[in-house]
Amino acid sequence: MRARAMASVAVSACVVLVACGCGADKAEENADAKPSRPSASARSEEPSATPSASAPAEKPSAEPTGDQPGPRTKEGAILRYEQYLHALGREDIDTVCEVAGPAAKKAQDQGFGPCKSTYTAVFQMISPAQKKALKTATVDPQRIAVRTPDKIEMPVEAVRADATFSESDLGSYTLEYLKNDWYITD
Repeated sequence: MRARAMASVAVSACVVLVACGCGADKAEENADAKPSRPSASARSEEPSATPSASAPAEKPSAEPTGDQPGPRTKEGAILRYEQYLHALGREDIDTVCEVAGPAAKKAQDQGFGPCKSTYTAVFQMISPAQKKALKTATVDPQRIAVRTPDKIEMPVEAVRADATFSESDLGSYTLEYLKNDWYITD
């Protein structure tokens, strides 16, 4: 039991460090440094300029693409956090560090390593069953707390997944609306 508690503390510390080690500015610098590597938004297909008459009308995605701002709503924050959870399960370091950038920057300023190196260690601490569960995890909107229109608390109890997560192995997060999207700040 004590070993599990220590592992949980180490994972939580790594999550904080990773979250604080990679800011949005850092992600932009990395993207500028590697122009031959397209970003996730650049890889997405653009819709046809002439819609098909037989195609059913689709509800627009709440996830931002390209330079479009993310929705400044409770639902937008939930979608963004779910994006983070799914990326954590897939070990998608770029998405994890992009969403958790402000928190990762805080952790780095406190002496933890950069986001990518910290989350690489975190990925190793998540069990295969938990990773699988994170890939499809959702958030119960009834369990989150809207502090202000720009600040939402996502407690670990709000995460709905096929595995159980505790404060020590996933933790609770604060998302804030910054630079036209939701980011993990704490």
